Amino acid sequence: MVRGNEGADAPQDGTRVGPQAPAGASGADPADAAARWARERVWAVVGASNARHKFGNRIYRTLRDAGYRVYAVNRTAASVEGDAAYARLVDLPEPPTVVDLVIPPGAGTLDVVRDARAAGARAVWFQPGAEDEAAMRWAESKGLAVVTDCILRRYVEQGALGRP
Repeated sequence: MVRGNEGADAPQDGTRVGPQAPAGASGADPADAAARWARERVWAVVGASNARHKFGNRIYRTLRDAGYRVYAVNRTAASVEGDAAYARLVDLPEPPTVVDLVIPPGAGTLDVVRDARAAGARAVWFQPGAEDEAAMRWAESKGLAVVTDCILRRYVEQGALGRP
């Protein structure tokens, strides 16, 4: 279920982790590989909004409150939860290690993944329902790790990660 990224100390490029990973892909246990990416502390949440009932907001708040340095990416909002929001990943003040996508497939997903690479991200994390096979394949072809999992359920809310 994992392609590449079986390095001992840090995630490397070219991983797909999660339920959508191709059967028979080699590498580390998907949960271990996803957990390594989940421990990275600089994230961007594409689809973060001020609508507190939506997952983009919930993920943004949860990561921020857990001590992550997290950036909200929203094409129309100037701020999310009182923090600056950015229209594009390439506008961020620093490269995010992980870009979390909380947007529907086909809503410019491939463009977002291209921006993630241009912004210096090392991994793209697709929340459930955001998976876009063409975007995932493109990311992998460019050396980005691809994770398909729920950061909230699996890692943050269950306390699987410590504070930075």
